Amino acid sequence: MELSERHLAIMKFLRESGRADVSVLAEATGASEVTIRRDLEQLAALGALRRVRGGAVSDLARGDEPPFVFRELENTGAKRAIGAAVAGLVQDGEAVLLDGGTTALHIARALAGRGVTVMPLSLQAANVLASAAPTRVILPGGELRPGELAVNGPLAEASLRALRFDTAILTCCGVSVTDGITAYNLADAAVKALAMSQARRVLLAADAGKFTRTALAAVAPVDHIDVLVTDAATPQSTLEALEALGIATHRAV
Repeated sequence: MELSERHLAIMKFLRESGRADVSVLAEATGASEVTIRRDLEQLAALGALRRVRGGAVSDLARGDEPPFVFRELENTGAKRAIGAAVAGLVQDGEAVLLDGGTTALHIARALAGRGVTVMPLSLQAANVLASAAPTRVILPGGELRPGELAVNGPLAEASLRALRFDTAILTCCGVSVTDGITAYNLADAAVKALAMSQARRVLLAADAGKFTRTALAAVAPVDHIDVLVTDAATPQSTLEALEALGIATHRAV
């Protein structure tokens, strides 16, 4: 098992069980106990878990958002495909607002070097976009969320109110027809909701896993989006339910 796969397996085990012993993780992953101890130290340094005697525990409640470094390992192929598909729906010359999160980072990589103006809501995306001319980057104000490096708060909201966008590209923590678009963080949800009101078109990028989750903070009903871009694993019945609400759907391949 590769390093990233092992880290992902460890974090999933902790999310489900709350605690994991080194010996159990070694058996589950096929790695040595020495390797598992090293993995746990690395993940603890990233704030993904807490080391205890003989193993590790998760400090996250079940309703908390997993750390960015953990989510970055999930569904990378699907997120990369979604990023390319989203970029294909953006025309040169557009003014675009780009949300934070791991999927948004893949979208930033696909947009970098295009002739568009982008306001990214995370420093990770800003760094990617600013490295490739002629993409124009406008930075918002706001307070940075540790680990995420995404902006929120009154200054971020003031930045959004001062501008009008052709397209707002949002990501989410959960989405469904019944519960709408949801996020774990309340301040993040407020920024997303405001972003939707400042754009002519709202595009939601969500991999199949997001349709199985509902997070704490409601952002908006699902029919507030114009376009959904998802991956091949999202059930056709889900897409049909969204299309019945007038939402255009695209599968990334």
